[in-house]
Amino acid sequence: MTEQPALGTARLHLRPFMPEDAPRVRTLAGAREIADTTLNVPHPYEDGMAEAWIATHAPGWALGRLATFAIIEADAGLIGAIGLTVEPAHRRAEIGYWIGRPHWNRGYATEAARAVVAFGFEAFDLHRIQGRHLTRNPASGRVLVKAGLTYEGTLRGHLIKWGVPEDVAIYAVLRPHAVPESGAGA
Repeated sequence: MTEQPALGTARLHLRPFMPEDAPRVRTLAGAREIADTTLNVPHPYEDGMAEAWIATHAPGWALGRLATFAIIEADAGLIGAIGLTVEPAHRRAEIGYWIGRPHWNRGYATEAARAVVAFGFEAFDLHRIQGRHLTRNPASGRVLVKAGLTYEGTLRGHLIKWGVPEDVAIYAVLRPHAVPESGAGA
């Protein structure tokens, strides 16, 4: 694949992460509230973790397995992250995202998710995009629904987060198919 592109929405610029983003990632993702409500963000977010995470993006993109975008808002700069982890053999991907605590409740995750879902179907020829969230974080479920995913079920006690079993809700959207014109083949 070529170099990962940037995407634009009405209010956001989604671009590949750069090494110089690491201090901002460490600050935003390092907030306990982010780790508490996400599936994969560690806490504490130690020195070097942001740099190591960013270093995985270009190789993952080159292998067709990862598309990770920095979410940039014009006035605030880097406010979060969103990406797809792709399973090419099954033509599916999982969407994941986080928005820094100071930028919650402004629709940024939904806006970015809509763009990334559309991009995923186009760039990776996916059949399915799915997303998961801890059931105690219903705001993340609302983002997934607004991005076009449908609730499929809850995986009870699916993972252990900080020593506590957590239920995880799963949502998905299948690739939109063209509807044949009426009368076609008749």
